[in-house]
Amino acid sequence: MNRRTFWERVKEALGPIGVALFALFKFAPFLLKTGGTMLISIVVYAQIWGWPYALGFVLLIFVHEGGHLIAARMMGLPVGLPVFIPFMGALIALKEAPRNAWIEAVVGIGGPILGTLGAVVAFGIYVATGNGLFLALAYAGCFLNLFNLIPIVPLDGGRIVSALSPWFWLCGLALIIPILVHTWNIFLIILVVLSLPRVFRLLRKRSEEERRYFECTAGQRWTIGLLYFALLAGLGLATTYIHTALSQT
Repeated sequence: MNRRTFWERVKEALGPIGVALFALFKFAPFLLKTGGTMLISIVVYAQIWGWPYALGFVLLIFVHEGGHLIAARMMGLPVGLPVFIPFMGALIALKEAPRNAWIEAVVGIGGPILGTLGAVVAFGIYVATGNGLFLALAYAGCFLNLFNLIPIVPLDGGRIVSALSPWFWLCGLALIIPILVHTWNIFLIILVVLSLPRVFRLLRKRSEEERRYFECTAGQRWTIGLLYFALLAGLGLATTYIHTALSQT
């Protein structure tokens, strides 16, 4: 008897889906742009959490990515509109690499700042209406922005601390790896793998160009440091408070 392996069965099941997606994107390329990928993400999330929460969740991600886009354009970087990827959030494509760690940090912190404001708005709507949906969305917004502040590339926190000291990336690994060992979450595995090249570069002698990249003025470091640690503290407190409120509803 010809017994198929697990992966053969997976390929057989996913084959028609892959063909359908290829045809969809080939003949409807607009779906690869912001609006289309937003819609796809909403549809995917709605199968798990329902339409109202899925819509609000994707809008919170959009606000976060909008913060990156605004910050990038303020720093003179050409940037594309956000593209959404279900279960991975969204990303904006920088058409030009940041010239130094200060610019990278400003672009990095723009997302959590605007994303936090989005969570505050959701919480304000909850206070005004008593609708528990917005309390859940406020929690999601706070938690996601807090998670993004972990100082490890490619998360926003890793880019932000570049202006303080890239050695903070080791702190990010120290936070992520114990969680990874406990959960073996595929997203965390990808995160750690993507972070390793930059971390390894810390262990070798930097070139003159690399040293110049991380040079920042004291004022720039103070600005980024105050914003970063204020966001960490504020989002940590807000996430804990809203989690407690959710458990009591």
